[in-house]
Amino acid sequence: MSPRRCVLAAPTYIALGTGRLCPVSEFHIPNSMTPIIGITTYGRDKEDQYPLPVQYVESVRRAGAVPLLIPPGETRIDVLLAQFDAIVLAGGGDIDPALYGGQQHEAVYMVDGERDRMEVELAKRLIDCGMPTLAICRGMQLVNVALGGTLHEHLPDVFGGQIKHRLPPREPVPHPVSVQPDSRIAKIMQTTECSPQSWHHQAIREVAPGLEVVATAADGVIEAIELSGHPWLVAVQWHPELSAAEDPEQQRIFDALVNAVGGVSDGDQNV
Repeated sequence: MSPRRCVLAAPTYIALGTGRLCPVSEFHIPNSMTPIIGITTYGRDKEDQYPLPVQYVESVRRAGAVPLLIPPGETRIDVLLAQFDAIVLAGGGDIDPALYGGQQHEAVYMVDGERDRMEVELAKRLIDCGMPTLAICRGMQLVNVALGGTLHEHLPDVFGGQIKHRLPPREPVPHPVSVQPDSRIAKIMQTTECSPQSWHHQAIREVAPGLEVVATAADGVIEAIELSGHPWLVAVQWHPELSAAEDPEQQRIFDALVNAVGGVSDGDQNV
């Protein structure tokens, strides 16, 4: 379902140029051949800005869509979703452990309550309305937390150093990932083995109801999940945007998100 056809939870109104208040449920944006993809940004930084690595934008543009950024703090989620055809839940800082009954840890960083509050609500609405959604790194963890799952606060404490999921102090690193052959992500990437860029120190501990684990690292860390019954929700723990410009397997993930807006099946996308 296109977000611009997403069912609203309650009557919401917007002001038209004529001065008339029009219910959003009756306001139809003309259908465009070019999908509009919303991308969540990082939280407010020390310069009072909402940053986001440019690779997210470039990956969406290569897929043929128009990217628009979604900064934290918005409470009118229904009005927000009415503007988009699909959403990318981007990576970034850690989710507050209090939201999943976790423990505070010295390695937890960039916790942003404003971002957590908005994105948890956004994730719930994306799940309810069936909008095509790509969740990346923090975004995958967020989907799990929003549905009642939990996280490992710091992977080295649990899995040791067999696989490097990021380099010190906080730098990306590739490592092998094994993908379930019958999963959506395997069909999209057209492979069951990949070595994408990894950049995280947390991961899913307890998987929320309805979510299916479809990829893992050699140490057992969960690397991708999908949501049963959702038209198109793919969540990966790695960062496909970091290598998508050179790696067709990773760019296909963004291509598939955009194709999902038009109802193109994962196996039929042009690559």
